[in-house]
Amino acid sequence: MDQDEKKELKSRFDEQGFVVVKDFLDRGELLELFSEVDRYIQEVVPTLSREKAFFQDPGRPETLKQLQCMDVDPFFEQYRFHPAWNGLAETLLGEPVEPITPEWFNKPPGTDHATPPHQDNYYLCYQPSQVVTLWLAIDPVDEENGCLRYLPGTHLHPLRPHSQTSVLGFSQGITDYSDEDRQQEMAVLMEPGDIVAHHGKMIHRADANNSDDRQRRAYATVFHAASCTKDSEMLARYQAQLKVQHDRVNHSPLSTGQE
Repeated sequence: MDQDEKKELKSRFDEQGFVVVKDFLDRGELLELFSEVDRYIQEVVPTLSREKAFFQDPGRPETLKQLQCMDVDPFFEQYRFHPAWNGLAETLLGEPVEPITPEWFNKPPGTDHATPPHQDNYYLCYQPSQVVTLWLAIDPVDEENGCLRYLPGTHLHPLRPHSQTSVLGFSQGITDYSDEDRQQEMAVLMEPGDIVAHHGKMIHRADANNSDDRQRRAYATVFHAASCTKDSEMLARYQAQLKVQHDRVNHSPLSTGQE
């Protein structure tokens, strides 16, 4: 990507709050990542505590829907510093960045769960909100199997009010999301290897996977600008809300708000 392309990409990101980069990784790198994700699921997931591996039905391994803290594995601990990922994050935020723990997401077919509208920095609690999520498609992603839907420009406004949800892995959702909001959404269709980057205050959601037999898997990493710090009051408020939900549903805390 040359300097003019980077400038155009940042301009679109600054304006609408998200951008798509097609064919982000070359085929060899993509196949290596997919292979390592499969290895992690087969070898590491059975050893994890339940706050790091979320199943829609713990008795059915095929319902695995979210992995957190993948940097417990040496490959993924190093991979989060991959120059292409870090370079894209720096281009979009306009300053040096630091990667947070990598994650994996899925919407298995036949597990009727939508992702509620939310803003990532409500969970992450960085100030200023110089945060970007890079979300790489592993499968073809379309409206049938639960593509991401964005509300363009919402990253330019304050965080909206959130409250508890019953959705595993998404402990908080926006409370005042309206029909008018839904009418302004942009659905993002992707192919394996495409990446979508969205700002920490960008409002987004996803429908359930309504396909008969298709997964909707993705690998993601959040980056924050080096100038950011955790807002202690914001974090304390979120953790208190999280504890209430944990006590109510009687399972491990749901620590992030990714899709």
